[in-house]
Parts: sequence; C-alpha cells; structure tokens
Amino acid sequence: MSSTELPPALATTVTPKASAVRVAAGERLRSVGLPGITLSVRSRPPARAGLPPALYVHGLGGSSQNWSALMTQLDGLVDSEALDLPGFGDSPPPDDGNYSVTGHARAVIRYLDAASRGPVHLFGNSLGGAVATRVAAVRPDLVRTLTLVSPALPEIRAQRTAWPTALLSVPGVARLFTRLTKDWSAEQRVRGVMALCYGDPNRVAPEAFRDAVEELERRLALPYFWDAMTRSSRGLVDAYTLGGQHGLWRQAERVLAPTLLVYGGRDQLVGYRMAQRAARSFRDSRLLSLPEAGHVAMMEYPDVVAAAFRELLADTDELTSSAAVGAGS
Repeated sequence: MSSTELPPALATTVTPKASAVRVAAGERLRSVGLPGITLSVRSRPPARAGLPPALYVHGLGGSSQNWSALMTQLDGLVDSEALDLPGFGDSPPPDDGNYSVTGHARAVIRYLDAASRGPVHLFGNSLGGAVATRVAAVRPDLVRTLTLVSPALPEIRAQRTAWPTALLSVPGVARLFTRLTKDWSAEQRVRGVMALCYGDPNRVAPEAFRDAVEELERRLALPYFWDAMTRSSRGLVDAYTLGGQHGLWRQAERVLAPTLLVYGGRDQLVGYRMAQRAARSFRDSRLLSLPEAGHVAMMEYPDVVAAAFRELLADTDELTSSAAVGAGS
C-alpha cells in the first residue's frame, strides 16, 4: 500500500451545510465527516442518471467556488463535485494539522474511497494540480482522466511574482505579513489577488468581485485561516524538494490516465515555460495553451477549458470503445 493511500473508511456523517458560504444557482453544499477530517463538498445535481463522476480540487487559498463556472459548462457531461480541502473554503482544519501535499492527497483519496465514486474525472488547479497528480500516480484505480490547470509542479527558477507564496512557508512571515497589512481592506486584498491570478482582472464581473470580497471577509475571521495558508505553502515547498519516487515530476511520469494540461501565457505563479516539460512528463497528455489566461483559466475561460475536456472525453471514449471491440473480436 502506498504511503499516500489510506484504508477505506465510510463517511461518518453527511449533512446539509448551513453557512454564509455562497452557493450558486443549481449548486448544493454539504459536509462529509471522515476519520480525521471533515470536508465541505459542492455539487450540482446531475442532468441525468448514469453520468460519469468528476471531482475538482482547488488551489492554495482557493475553494470549491473556483470551479463553479466550469461545473456549469460541464452540466450534462459529468456528475460534478468540488471539494474544499481541509482548512480551506468551508472545511475545518484536519485533526492532525497535516497540510502537506500528501496530506491533502490523502483527504481526496479518503473521500473517493468513502463515497465509492471512483474512478472519476479528476481536475486540479495550482496546489490542487499537485494534489491531483499525486492521487493519480498512487491510486490509478480512482482516476479516469486528469485535467490540470496551471499545476504547481517544481520549477528550478520560479517566477519572482511567485516568491511571496514560498515566503509564506517561512516561520513568522505570515504573522509579519498580517501585522503589516492589518489596515488593508478586503477589497484591496481581493484586487491584489486578482491582479496576481488573472491574465486580465478587468474580465472579472462586478458581482463576482463582490462575492470574492464577502468570501475573503468570512475567511479572514476564521482563527485558522493563516495557519492553513502557511502550512499548505510549506507543504508545497517541501513537495518541491522531494526526490526519488515521491518527487512530483517522477509521479507525473507514473500517471496512466489520459491527461489534459492547461497553461496560461500570463500566469504569474506557474511559469508558462513549464507547459512543454509537463507535456513530456505525462505519458498520455495533450496541451491547451491560452496566451491571454493567467493562473485560473477555468475561471477566466471556462468555455474553452470545457471544450478541451469534451474533446479529451470523446477521444478517451472512442479509444475505450475501440479496445472493447478489439477484445471481443
């Protein structure tokens, strides 16, 4: 059994979530209790029975809300669920305080095992891309296809605009940053994040901006907000330094699932130059390059990402059907 894989465990509770977290039209939010963690799960009722399941994993500082636009685009194609990783969105911190990439991957695996939803079409953005890569490598039985949007895979020369994220992992920096920015309004913070994450922040609709401000105000009031950010940043940096079979690039080479890679030309956090290395590392991959996109292409260009996934799904289904015919002849 892999060091990332845990024994299957049944969900202890599945209850409706009542909170101030935004739930878009057509979405549902529920809380799932598992040994050591409680996960908030955002879903859309499937358009019809029998649709293949899909699971979405957000990035550092994000939440399941980051996937709402893409989930809407994929209605009728997959049965969508998006997780809030432990300590993010509406999920409380993990009992053991483990925010490593492996810890987050365990949370995803625990959920999939408990829900018996695998294999799923697995999506990941940024940190969630690293988590999804690890899940696909160690539990190929859980993953039908893999879609990675600006995955946080190790770079030798990271962009300068990505340095603040790495600095968060240094002990004391989060406390210092909190003190230095105590007078910043939620609006100022959100504008800064959007300037960093979007290729063109002007594409953000006023309503979406207001929603982001309300969500940040809610999360800043949580006593564990900065701890989750700091420890997850540290976990990502630690994952970058791992070698051997646990290294993320080595695990990318082990992924068997057909993989869609999405990279933005204006991404200030994950280098656009990493796209070609990723395409070489994932054995069965295709690359979608969006020159005008930033770090969150699934939010900026959900229709384009959805179209690329539809092509992946169509090609995968055709290959599966051909293999079945060949086996039966």
